[in-house]
Amino acid sequence: MPSSQLLVDLTKISIEFDNRKILQAVDLSLNAGEIVTLVGPNGSGKSTLLKILLGLVRPDAGTIWRRQGLTIGYLPQRLTIDPVMPLTVDRLMKLTRASKDIDEVLLEVNAAHLKDTPVARLSGGELQRVLLARALLREPDLLVLDEPTQGVDFTGEIDLYELIARIRDTRGCGVLIVSHDLHLVMSSTDQVICLNHHVCCSGAPEAVQRNPAYLDLFGPRAAQGLAVYTHAHDHDHDMRGDVVATDGHFHSHTH
Repeated sequence: MPSSQLLVDLTKISIEFDNRKILQAVDLSLNAGEIVTLVGPNGSGKSTLLKILLGLVRPDAGTIWRRQGLTIGYLPQRLTIDPVMPLTVDRLMKLTRASKDIDEVLLEVNAAHLKDTPVARLSGGELQRVLLARALLREPDLLVLDEPTQGVDFTGEIDLYELIARIRDTRGCGVLIVSHDLHLVMSSTDQVICLNHHVCCSGAPEAVQRNPAYLDLFGPRAAQGLAVYTHAHDHDHDMRGDVVATDGHFHSHTH
């Protein structure tokens, strides 16, 4: 019997396109209240695995189990908006669901002030927060975030990762983050899975950082490029995003 916390269980997933092996015997389990980061270089099969998980593609082999009634909130890798199209954040949200929950979820992701802003005028970080709010409208059991920090600066990445962790803590949902690299990983990430058509290695971020398979895949500078971010909530940010000391202490990052 699957665990009561288990949301999705993919076992020995394999698929080929044009006689080229894209995924080979890949296992992936996602639990409620768990954050999993799927990392791998471009062309490693991440997008295909994601489509299989979402039910958009059927594998050639392997088994797929999803909790009955599972609801998934999806943040896509790209959303192209015509800059001349007068689509506001409020209208984008209403295309997903009726307006009764929009104010609440925008407030949850610190984007309430953007409600009447044209989507085409949002910064990278603002757009990702809005898309995250859009995914939350579904009241998801599982959040799937495809490259959620693309187009976001370093400070914005940290803030976004903190927000994702808070959403997990508040809602108890599972979270799958898909990324092409591992240059910044939340300390609250429970598991990292390194994919290159098969699962090269998996485990806690610190363990994956030292794994020879990860180092072989990402090169000799991979260990230096991985930052395990811990946050002590001992500071604020000014309007430019710079750290401001509180209680006589400054915040420091490990990276």
